[in-house]
Amino acid sequence: MELFSTAWLSALLAIVLIDLVLAGDNAIVIALAARKLPAHLQTKAIIWGTVGAIIVRTIMTVGVVWLLKIPGLMLVGGLGLVWIAYKLLAPDSGGPSHEPTATTFMGAMKTIVIADALMGVDNVLGVAGAAKGAIDLVVIGLLISVPIVVFGSTLVLKLVERFPVIMYLGAGVLAYTAAHMIVSEPLLDAVFDANLAVRIATHAVLIVGVLAAGRWATQRAVAAARRREPTAT
Repeated sequence: MELFSTAWLSALLAIVLIDLVLAGDNAIVIALAARKLPAHLQTKAIIWGTVGAIIVRTIMTVGVVWLLKIPGLMLVGGLGLVWIAYKLLAPDSGGPSHEPTATTFMGAMKTIVIADALMGVDNVLGVAGAAKGAIDLVVIGLLISVPIVVFGSTLVLKLVERFPVIMYLGAGVLAYTAAHMIVSEPLLDAVFDANLAVRIATHAVLIVGVLAAGRWATQRAVAAARRREPTAT
């Protein structure tokens, strides 16, 4: 594809639009992962987490032809994303309540990169398809997505701090994305393609299941914390 030709510019526009649509999921997972960090580390985690996620996604997009040959990839990625969505809601368990800053920062970075990689299994297919094999378009499109994701993450983080219920809305979006990946798995076409009810039920079960499990884990942690409180004298 000739550089700056009409076809090239049209493909770039399509990639940018895809990035805009998909930035919501990435902004949510980055914001939720960074919300537990001290205020002075939140912006740093958002920026470096986004950079790491974009690097991983670029590598995955370039290798999309190879990825397409792996049976069950969408299913495994979807199941992994279900776990990530739950962990973003569930409180930390075990260990001291105040973790070292470096460990907490690296934990947020790990969550951001892994979650984006799992979500990217689905997303890079659209980007690579729009690029029609032009690697330069893939890289340019992904670089454009960086400020989009960083701005979105910062906005979502501020909203989460003011309205905690957004955490559940965000986890629900991630659960929906996971369900979409699972029902899109080619190995399961015989199960989902012929039965719309099963597809809808899969989405509903995963979304409700993640939210209910996260709520239950939170309530259990609160109850455990109350039992550990010293009895007032």
